[in-house]
Amino acid sequence: MQPEILVGDEGAVEVARHPDAEAVVTGIVGCAGLLPTVAAIKAGKDICLANKETLIAGGPFVLPLAAEYGVKILPADSEHSAIFQVMQGLPEGGLRKIILTASGGAFRDWPVEKLADVTVDQAITHPNWSMGKKITIDSATLMNKGLEVIEAHYLYGVDYDDIEIVIHPQSIIHSMIETADSSVLAQLGWPDMRLPIMYTMSWPERVMTRNETWPRLDFFKANSLTFKKPDHEKYPAMELAYAAGRAGGTMTGVLSAANEQSVQMFIDERIGYLDIMRLNEACCEAHKAELVLKPNLEEIVHYDQWARKWVENAVVSGAFKPRVVVAAK
Repeated sequence: MQPEILVGDEGAVEVARHPDAEAVVTGIVGCAGLLPTVAAIKAGKDICLANKETLIAGGPFVLPLAAEYGVKILPADSEHSAIFQVMQGLPEGGLRKIILTASGGAFRDWPVEKLADVTVDQAITHPNWSMGKKITIDSATLMNKGLEVIEAHYLYGVDYDDIEIVIHPQSIIHSMIETADSSVLAQLGWPDMRLPIMYTMSWPERVMTRNETWPRLDFFKANSLTFKKPDHEKYPAMELAYAAGRAGGTMTGVLSAANEQSVQMFIDERIGYLDIMRLNEACCEAHKAELVLKPNLEEIVHYDQWARKWVENAVVSGAFKPRVVVAAK
């Protein structure tokens, strides 16, 4: 029998619903990961979730679908894996609050006044994690954390008022929960994505790892753990993400898509660093007139593309005026 070669969306969908797979790790960036994830759910595969848009854009559609097919959605991101791990054994009604930790990104120690001068090279240099350009910039703006707030809301059914962001520069505590009796439970480890990825694929089991090859936490090397409240003036992405989450429906997917497009424009040196959030906010404001609270899959994909085109057209047409374009060194 000759092998069949498939590419693009068709290939991703066929791989996702392959009959020999028990679980599917969804790691495709953006709404491109939504269609194969839906295919995997309909084929009865458990989802090891590393694609944020599955819930951020598709939550209102994907969660009922997963319930219909009896599929588990297991988080592979470090923060949501941490929450998932410390929730094991927690009784119903035992969760009071989710506390997402954020490194603060590349500019956590910068005064707000300096952010207008940020270059691309500076924005893609993370103090703790080794990641791609887009997610590193999202870490600098704290948009990654805002999107994780939305994802946590969908994953754990927690109200937005009960999800908090805390700056934790060392990135040793990956997130925490506060229980009903005020205990705080945390998951700790070095900044390393191997553990959350492994746990999401091995759950509910724990895989024994070798001392020689695994980055086990050394408290004496970790030394100190510090925390501080995030500055809303420095990180306007937080307020924007909470507002999009509370609006619900297609607004969260629009925010995510707009951010992806505006970050790419910054990387391409077409807009300045501070313009990223200005564009995102303007796009969300424009979407209010077309907001769909209970979207189907076609509407989710449609408004993802709508947001990307809106951001592009706003800049190309001159309707949006970048405050300053800063070229990378």
